[in-house]
Amino acid sequence: MNLPAWASGWTPESIGTSSLLSVTNDALLAEITETIIPETTTPGAKSLKVDQFVQRMIQDCYGEAAKNTLKQGLVLVDQVAQQAFSKPFVNGDPTQRLEVLTQMANSTDPTAKQFVNLVKGLTIQGFRNSEYYMVNQLKFNMAPGFYHGCVTLKS
Repeated sequence: MNLPAWASGWTPESIGTSSLLSVTNDALLAEITETIIPETTTPGAKSLKVDQFVQRMIQDCYGEAAKNTLKQGLVLVDQVAQQAFSKPFVNGDPTQRLEVLTQMANSTDPTAKQFVNLVKGLTIQGFRNSEYYMVNQLKFNMAPGFYHGCVTLKS
C-alpha cells in the first residue's frame, strides 16, 4: 500500500486530529493500540499516539466499510471484555486486554476478525512509520541527506 505524504515520518503534531470517533472511543482505540505495542524501554503506541495514525488512515485512505468495521469493532471489544471479565476493556489489565483481542482474532464473527486485523496492521504500520521509530530505531536520515555547500577542494 502506498502511504499518503503525511504518513512517512509522522508526528502527532503533523498528523492532526480526526473527527472519526467520539472521545470515549478515541480513548478506547488508544488502549487497544497500546495493548498491541506496549511501552517497554521504548515508547509504546499510546505515547506515540499511533491511535491518531490509525484513525487518520481509516478516515483518509479507506472506504465506508473500514469505518464501519472500526466503529462496530470498538463496540465488540467492550462487549467481549464485559462477557469475559465483567468490566470494560479500558479497566482490564494488560493480560486481560490481550486475551480479549486474541479471542476476537480467533472468533468466527467476521467483524471481530476484520477489526483486529485492521487495527493491528495499522498500529504496526503507524509505529514503524513514526518519526521516533525511523530516527531512533532505523537511524534513518531524510532524503536528500546533508548539504555541505562550501567545501574546500584539494587540487
